[in-house]
Amino acid sequence: MPQKSYIYELDQVTFQLDEKHDFDWITKLGTVFQVFDQQDSGNISFGIEKSGRKYFVKYAGARLAAFSGNTNDAISRLRAAIPLYEQLKHPSLIELVDHIELESGYAAIFQWFEGESLHPHWSFPPPAKYVNPASPYFRFKQLPAARRLLALDRIFAFHSFIEQEGVVAVDFYDGSLLYDFGRNEMKICDIDVYQRKPFINTMGRLWGSSRFMSPEEFIMGAPIDEISNVYTMGAAAFALLGAELDRSYAKWDAGEGLYNVAIKAVSPDRESRFASVSAFKSAWDAAL
Repeated sequence: MPQKSYIYELDQVTFQLDEKHDFDWITKLGTVFQVFDQQDSGNISFGIEKSGRKYFVKYAGARLAAFSGNTNDAISRLRAAIPLYEQLKHPSLIELVDHIELESGYAAIFQWFEGESLHPHWSFPPPAKYVNPASPYFRFKQLPAARRLLALDRIFAFHSFIEQEGVVAVDFYDGSLLYDFGRNEMKICDIDVYQRKPFINTMGRLWGSSRFMSPEEFIMGAPIDEISNVYTMGAAAFALLGAELDRSYAKWDAGEGLYNVAIKAVSPDRESRFASVSAFKSAWDAAL
């Protein structure tokens, strides 16, 4: 028997859910002008505007077609992420302004950032992501290497900072990145499943995109730490300056010195990588 779906209209947006849900609470926050309902995290997100100011609202509790997991788990994950956003305030991270416990779920409210996702799988599924001139990722890759290097510096600076705060990145990938082409500014928009150290892989395959994941993120019982994050930062460099999993020098846009740093970072052998993100960033900055 086919799954019944429910169509919702909130101000300027329309979306579909697998179950009925109460959204009266969000209309009290402001006018809804955008919806992001194709996430597999269990969250549905909205752009809202009130008194001339825009906000990004991430909500867990509604049953989305794109989510196959347990809605209560999605609520727990979002609730547990709030202390991380509060602890890890940084210019590279979107700013949390409030969070609300609701009868039907949980909501986190952020300052709006006029950026575009570098992995908009709902509008530019691969291969369109890589070849469509309208794709944000394609447009980003056309920027001069110097601008892309500045964007990467924001990423590396944030992950060097969280390392000092005793936190490791999990599920970081280009879907976590927003780029404002008008201001040439990069921000990270999702640290929901980052973890405090020490963190051991109890899942086998952790959350994330395999394009950015270290080998130990597939191994039950493996430590996930700053050396794992070195791999992720190297993978980010290849995603923004190279050809993602084709890590050949021929596809690299930023010179031999930086290439040597990046290729060391993504070594399958943990012992061959840099010992920390800070050490990686120091080597990267020296190669610049």
